[in-house]
Amino acid sequence: MIRAFHRWPGLLALALVSLLALSGAALSVFPAADRIAAPQAGAGLSVATLATRIQAAYPGVEQIRRAPSGRVTAYWFEDGTPGAAIIDPATGQGVGSADPNRTERWLTNLHRSLFLGDGGRIAMATAAAAMLVLALSGAVLVARRAGGWRRWFAPLRGPLAGRLHVEIARVAVLGLVLSSSTALWMAASTFDLLPVANSAPAFPAGVSGETGVALGAIELLQKTPVAELRALNFPYPGDASDVFTLKTDMGAGYIDQGTGALLSWADLTGWERVSETIYMLHTGQGAAFLGLVLGLMALGVPVMGATGVLVWLAGRRGRPGIRNNQPAGRAETILLVGSEGGSTWGFAATLHKALTEAGQTVHTAPMSGFDPQRYARAERFIVLAATYGDGDAPASAKGFLDRLSRLETAPAAPLAVLGFGDRSFAHYCDFARAISDMATAKGWQGLLSCDTVNRQSPQDFARWGQALGAAMGIDLDLVHQPVLPASQPLTLVSRRDYGAEVQAPTAILRFAVPRESLWHRLTGRGFGRFQAGDLLGILPEGSAVPRFYSLASAQRDGFVEIVVRKHPGGRCSGQLMALEPGQTVSAFLRTNPDFHANRGGVPLILIGAGTGIGPLAGIVRANARHRPIHLFFGMRHPESDFIYGEDLAGWQAEGRLFRLATAISRGASPQYVQDALRADAAQLAGLIRGGARIMVCGGRDMAAGVTDALADILAPVGLTPVALKSEGRYVEDVY
Repeated sequence: MIRAFHRWPGLLALALVSLLALSGAALSVFPAADRIAAPQAGAGLSVATLATRIQAAYPGVEQIRRAPSGRVTAYWFEDGTPGAAIIDPATGQGVGSADPNRTERWLTNLHRSLFLGDGGRIAMATAAAAMLVLALSGAVLVARRAGGWRRWFAPLRGPLAGRLHVEIARVAVLGLVLSSSTALWMAASTFDLLPVANSAPAFPAGVSGETGVALGAIELLQKTPVAELRALNFPYPGDASDVFTLKTDMGAGYIDQGTGALLSWADLTGWERVSETIYMLHTGQGAAFLGLVLGLMALGVPVMGATGVLVWLAGRRGRPGIRNNQPAGRAETILLVGSEGGSTWGFAATLHKALTEAGQTVHTAPMSGFDPQRYARAERFIVLAATYGDGDAPASAKGFLDRLSRLETAPAAPLAVLGFGDRSFAHYCDFARAISDMATAKGWQGLLSCDTVNRQSPQDFARWGQALGAAMGIDLDLVHQPVLPASQPLTLVSRRDYGAEVQAPTAILRFAVPRESLWHRLTGRGFGRFQAGDLLGILPEGSAVPRFYSLASAQRDGFVEIVVRKHPGGRCSGQLMALEPGQTVSAFLRTNPDFHANRGGVPLILIGAGTGIGPLAGIVRANARHRPIHLFFGMRHPESDFIYGEDLAGWQAEGRLFRLATAISRGASPQYVQDALRADAAQLAGLIRGGARIMVCGGRDMAAGVTDALADILAPVGLTPVALKSEGRYVEDVY
């Protein structure tokens, strides 16, 4: 519900909200510019002194105004001709034109009403309401994704558009709530929907009838500092019944022009102070710095709008259409999905369809939206959860375990958990097992014991479906047809072979980049945008399950490059290693933003062995800014499998690679990459303590050895690999 409440106002009102934000950001500059440009009154300068100076320069002065920026403006008549000027308080002389800024006036009219009068004001008020809804619902969604309000600034992972959307929201949400809520208040005031408080003093019943009191002799003007002045109106010349009118930050009053006595006074009411504070908060008038901050936050709105649309489009592409998806409050079966790459959603769609055909009402949603209070009619919960990395939650399940741990009582409806993963990995389906274990600890009744699906096996899924059907008392036949990603033919242009001498045939395969449309290049779809560390999915002949290889190149390199080792009996690696230049293979791209080098100047510590050098070499190749990169590379023998050996030497000479340390496992003194790390423990500890980021790529046994070595290296400086991983400073691409 919250997600839909956030999505549709954003999509429907995107253009209007963006216009409101951009015009507001532009207007936020003027109070600060006015503050800088206008001559300011000195500390302690009284209104009496200021008025005396201005009257001496302009004897026909009728009014003196002070803006919240401190700009003082005088208005007068001279020989029947009106005049006005910005005043230097130190001299009382005019120093600039008092004509309104045409650009500011134009932007103000655009911002308030689109030049359409009351109809435009209503439209912009609607945009402000949409912005408020977006800000509040977005804050709830950010907290959900981060795993709770206390983890508001927790590191994120996932595609760039989604991360940028959330990062901007984290910083800007308070400012957007403030700007939109104050805009709604001002709109309500414009249409007289709020109480009107008028603190104007009563006009005096009688005056002295005298004229000509010296401004310097008026006690109230002597006691009032210019910093509190809003306006001073002079009596009409020759009219002895007229008076001085003084308005300040405290209130307003009338002063006798003959005696200088205060005739009547009224303080501002509390309601007026609230209204003026809201006006100040919204416009920045009187709070120029705050206005600039809010303006900067407003600039994030169109960026969040654009990234929000990209996230929405990616979500529509990444998830199969879920037909007959019932509202959460009406569904008997709640199906929660945790997926990283999107394949688990395909299984969810198959299960949703089968349950619906069996007469069940089903609500399918991401695990990140789990909220037990929403499921009023739930009779069972089913969780389909993939595992990311070393047992972590996938992107669409972020925060699920945290919310589950905070439940005081488990839902009454029973739970079934099905994990998806690859049995060859050490942390096979660990996230699903963690859900099951915590649910059991919370006393959540189980509908089925926790089960798993290995490598997207339709057979495993069908077997589990039969068990689920038996538990529900229905016939459930799950026939899952994997939806293959849209692939493109890649043509091999060159290859470099290694490893034959050590019985580990390996090759660097370089493919031509497929031609992409302008739209794909702008949106990053297909091969429109990629960088080292992203994943190339290969669809081997005779298999519906893709194999993934880490990219060793970026789009700017002009080619697609991977490093492949032939595994005994490996279908995909065998087909790739058999390719000759000119031949093609079907492939697709999957972003892997968690294993990008990211921008910044902190040193990188790259650690890899064997084919794990691929993305690390791509990162070094892209290091045109000469960021300090320390590469630790493990190989069997330099004469056989020193992959990218000549390239690394050239990159080091160019300054793209600061240091290269190799570990040779089949030399005279066998050494593994973790041994090379221990040999350089002191320098590594200093680099990491200074903020360096660690990136590890290779086999899981190597990665485990590296983690153990770094744990020993970091212990003396009070750091751990676990802490670094939680900060996003230790990332792995392990196979």
